Amino acid sequence: MIQLPHPLLGMEVTNKGIAMLEQYVAAVRDAVGMEIPLSMDHLGHLGVMSIIRLGKAYEKYNLSWMEDVIPWTYTDLLKQISDQSPTPILTGEDIYLKEPFRVLCERHAVSKIHPDLATAGGILETHKIGDMAEDCGVPMAMHFAGTPVSCMANVHCAAATENFLALENHSLDVPWWSSIVQEGVTTPIVNHGWIDVPDRPGLGVTLNEDVVRQHLAPGTGYFEPTPQWDHERSWDRLWS
Repeated sequence: MIQLPHPLLGMEVTNKGIAMLEQYVAAVRDAVGMEIPLSMDHLGHLGVMSIIRLGKAYEKYNLSWMEDVIPWTYTDLLKQISDQSPTPILTGEDIYLKEPFRVLCERHAVSKIHPDLATAGGILETHKIGDMAEDCGVPMAMHFAGTPVSCMANVHCAAATENFLALENHSLDVPWWSSIVQEGVTTPIVNHGWIDVPDRPGLGVTLNEDVVRQHLAPGTGYFEPTPQWDHERSWDRLWS
């Protein structure tokens, strides 16, 4: 099955569809109030004009952003959406290194960026991405879905980056998530939406090895050695 990028599927939303999608946003906004920032993701494979129409329909709900409305590689189309949508547009969790972000920021193709530190290039690279975006007047949220170790890396980067907005987190409903690390952190790690920045060396936390071992994926071990590579046999296979 061929996987086509969003704009090439030609899927557009009817007025009835936009009204239905608006009901979801209205219900959430009504539940949290206007004082709490609200954003959205996973709009589906929609065409550019439908995204623009949705951005206009959502204006009254004051969303912080609509995320990944089309693939980030379509710079000109993102620019078209951003120019016409009153709802801010955000992307970046799939982007590696600073250079692609520079293109989006310098073109003002998006309102905000959203790098994932664990895949964008690490703490220093993500900090550079944030500083570059700041020079272009673009704020930076940070995508994150991982362990408290990666969380602390994000926290240190965010604390050192002036245009940081918010850090994503998917693990509030995992009861043992905070206990993966110990020393230097308060629990719960995410406390009413805030995370304390550790002041100990390194990332400021220590692995709780007993808890990690309890939650290993089936069939995996704890820091098992990498299987030894048989160079001679591998070389033979290359040339067979």
